[in-house]
Amino acid sequence: MEMAEERLYKISKVSEITGLAPYVLRFWEGMFPSLRPRKTPGNQRVYSDTDIALILKIKALLYQERLTIDGAKRRLLEENRAPTPSGNYGSLLKEIRQQLREIVRTLA
Repeated sequence: MEMAEERLYKISKVSEITGLAPYVLRFWEGMFPSLRPRKTPGNQRVYSDTDIALILKIKALLYQERLTIDGAKRRLLEENRAPTPSGNYGSLLKEIRQQLREIVRTLA
């Protein structure tokens, strides 16, 4: 069975996808411990689809729900700790996949 190759994006592409300036992404890396993009040997940040999904979640918490950074951190921690019925994981993954498909369509 073949593993699908993980797609990685440079900060400029993530900025374009998320509508956030690169300095905001770098700032959030320091504020949200769960947001840790990989670095290339040349020390460039590269973000996975999972990182992008997290960035979009943080953006929604801060801009749509109008939480503070501390409030968003708490919400993310609560969501990661809370026991979630197995059915919710499927719907969450389905939602993330749909968002990523829309992003890919936008970029194509």
